[in-house]
Amino acid sequence: MGKLKVGIVGVGHLGSIHAKVYSKLDNVELVGVCDCNIERALEVGKRFHTNSYADYEELFGKVDAASIVVPTSLHYTVAKDFMNHGIHVLIEKPITKTLSEADELIDIASRKNLTLQVGHIERFNSAVRALEPYLKKPKFIECQRLGPFHKRVDDVGVVLDLMIHDIDIVLGLIKQNVINIEAVGLSTISSHEDIANVRLTFEDGTVADITASRVTKDVVRKIRIFQEESYISLDYVNQDVAIFRKTEDKIIKERVKIVKEEPLKKELESFVECATAGKKPVVAGIEGRRALQVALEILAKIRSTKRK
Repeated sequence: MGKLKVGIVGVGHLGSIHAKVYSKLDNVELVGVCDCNIERALEVGKRFHTNSYADYEELFGKVDAASIVVPTSLHYTVAKDFMNHGIHVLIEKPITKTLSEADELIDIASRKNLTLQVGHIERFNSAVRALEPYLKKPKFIECQRLGPFHKRVDDVGVVLDLMIHDIDIVLGLIKQNVINIEAVGLSTISSHEDIANVRLTFEDGTVADITASRVTKDVVRKIRIFQEESYISLDYVNQDVAIFRKTEDKIIKERVKIVKEEPLKKELESFVECATAGKKPVVAGIEGRRALQVALEILAKIRSTKRK
């Protein structure tokens, strides 16, 4: 079987990293990169020895699969165009801005037997994968995702920008329906919410408390899971997991052995495998839609709180 021919739409900060990773995969031919800023496209294309385009339609007929790394408001239009031309797509999170848009993309992928993967990269974090054997029956989960503001992300607030990562992870861990949402958010340096806190209650009684901020100097990416007889602490940035267990007279700490790998590389390798072999993605359209649905409900709660 020949190499999978791949293109990238949007080669800003993250899109250029997609290009770097694809250019090093043995089973991939990076056919071209596209950006409305042609100078940027030319610079990235030259760096990774591929073609550059200003109009993504020029990739039609040339590629088998594409990474969609454009602003969230454009995810639906661009992904729909590619899939209608029979091209597999990986869309950076969130899948779309609305549930109806997500539903249409999921339907197209199903009808055309195409891979639709959503870029929830933390699913491919080595620490998250190492965590699974130690997960029993969580009772309380605490997530923190804090960091500084980046001007390149100005079309969505912190819920769709950062918090959605932890929403997806929690939904993947609990696998239960959310029955109650309490949320607050505050705009400080943008027109969207820049800090938010939410408490999710699941039908089995599990509670998840999630905080996201993009007005914090230090970068923090942590999740803590409390369950019977153990407490698990995971650091996404350092790809580190520690298990704390109670013995008869003390608490013992165990560090989980982790083979650290680049999450984006694992994510794109998985996408290539799914597009080539027809496997279901770790985060397919339906998982991306579920995370979006909860995120949109959180935003609705924040708006209703502000009005009071």
